[in-house]
Amino acid sequence: MKLFLDCSDPDLIGHALETGLVDGVTTNPSLMKKLGQDPEEVIKRIADMFPWDSSISAEVVGQNADEMLEMASKYIRIAPNITIKLPCSREGLIACGDLTGDDISTNVTLVFSPAQAVLAAKAGASYISPFIGRLADQYWDGLSLIKDIRKIYDRNDVTTQILAASIRNPIDVPNAFGVGADVCTLPYDIFNKLFDHCLTTAGLDQFDKDWAQLMEDLLPEDE
Repeated sequence: MKLFLDCSDPDLIGHALETGLVDGVTTNPSLMKKLGQDPEEVIKRIADMFPWDSSISAEVVGQNADEMLEMASKYIRIAPNITIKLPCSREGLIACGDLTGDDISTNVTLVFSPAQAVLAAKAGASYISPFIGRLADQYWDGLSLIKDIRKIYDRNDVTTQILAASIRNPIDVPNAFGVGADVCTLPYDIFNKLFDHCLTTAGLDQFDKDWAQLMEDLLPEDE
């Protein structure tokens, strides 16, 4: 059970890493556009924060497998913990198969059906990323998709890990793990919300008040 941060901002990632609870990072072109910095430099900064055996997903773009592989070659040279993120398309899976043959970690993204999950596993993907939030936007059940993929993978001894993505609410995290996700990748703000519960806050407030009162009661009385 692993938690990844879906973020391209090295400063926010560094802050989350202080908790000791973040296992890896996923990025995408939209997050890179929002940050507005050179993607290769950003990926290098992020990769340097993590152990060599972690996973930092750097997403490639291209109209065909050759273009994706050319872009992937630049990211692969950055660090050994780079995972190449590719679309679940015909060309993306061709590129995935080539990278798998070279023992490169891969993450097949934009997975929306069990059939796509089967193809990604056949291509040797290290991870697949079903987008549960985007499915919910279309009134489809993303958690059922993860459950179906888990059943297929377990029955066929598939080692590809299920990485739940497009997480919109804190409750998505335990729910995704509960139906078989191996990894959840979540935005920085959702990660921080996982710590919060109104009853925890109320309980801590009461404990603090009771402790302060106890310390006051134990003070020696003035003679």
